Amino acid sequence: MKKYLGRTAAAALLVSFAGQVAAEEWNVSLWGAPRAFTAHVEKLAELVSEKTDGEFTLNISYGGLSNNRENLDGISIGAFEMAQFCAGYHRDKNPSITVLELPFLGVSSLEQEVELSMAVYNHPATVEDLGRWNAKLLMPSPLPQYNIVGVGDAPSTLADFEGLSVRATGGIGAAMEAVGAVPTSMSATEVRQAMDSGVVKAVSFAPHAHMSFGTIENGTWWTTNLNPGTVNCPVVVNTDAFESLSDAHREALMGSVDEALDHYIANYNGATMEAWGPALKERGIEEVTFADSEIEAFKSVAAAPAAAAWIEQNSAAGLPAQELYDLVTGMIAGDN
Repeated sequence: MKKYLGRTAAAALLVSFAGQVAAEEWNVSLWGAPRAFTAHVEKLAELVSEKTDGEFTLNISYGGLSNNRENLDGISIGAFEMAQFCAGYHRDKNPSITVLELPFLGVSSLEQEVELSMAVYNHPATVEDLGRWNAKLLMPSPLPQYNIVGVGDAPSTLADFEGLSVRATGGIGAAMEAVGAVPTSMSATEVRQAMDSGVVKAVSFAPHAHMSFGTIENGTWWTTNLNPGTVNCPVVVNTDAFESLSDAHREALMGSVDEALDHYIANYNGATMEAWGPALKERGIEEVTFADSEIEAFKSVAAAPAAAAWIEQNSAAGLPAQELYDLVTGMIAGDN
């Protein structure tokens, strides 16, 4: 664990008389394995190293530094300098950004997801919320709408979800509960074992995660158009570590975010989605497409009640919840 007390003074001593910036290494806590979900962090590390001639490096660890549900805690105590986490893993720790996980918001692209996320991340209430964890929000991990891979009889109507045990976090879990399913919140790394053992019969994921975490290896059906929402998984940095960076290193980091996100989106919309269809067909997975009337019925029982409950709960907790909700929905309406 790095100690930041007196770090500025220590860094000053390491700067050479020639004016060169001292070398800096950051530890980055991710989980799973390199995949579409982590492509922007990998690209960020590459860009930062290039721009600083190797003087600033991001050492990426996949599960070696922390449990994925504890990455925000690790950031708060300076156990590592950068991490990725998902808001739905611990909604009470980061309520401000869970507005982005409400069901049926109507987000239509990864580019729009980035725009919405950054607007929420930069809101003063969100900055203060994450500041409780000594965390600075750096960039999102934009994900498409989630759909469900399951085993057993494929559903054909909303009524068929009654009693179905499904891994679903955040707003997606609330949406599934609204149609009678039994949502279970668990991290991505726990899903395959839970599915193999029968703890859950279905899993809500974005396409890359269905492939990365093996749900399609024993799944028999997949919903093509349920699209209840997505999750928000930011990349954050420890505030003390960020503030201790030299101007050159801070500029290299912040100046690489947009390019890293562009790389992520191009990779997701390209290679990841190109692999998704063939992966389903190779395994003979049945594609379930619901009638428009079923989707509209799903929205009517899930969207407005979830939003109202979110606003009420978080307003009572002191957040400007209505303001955050209006920010997101207003931006979406303006884009349509």
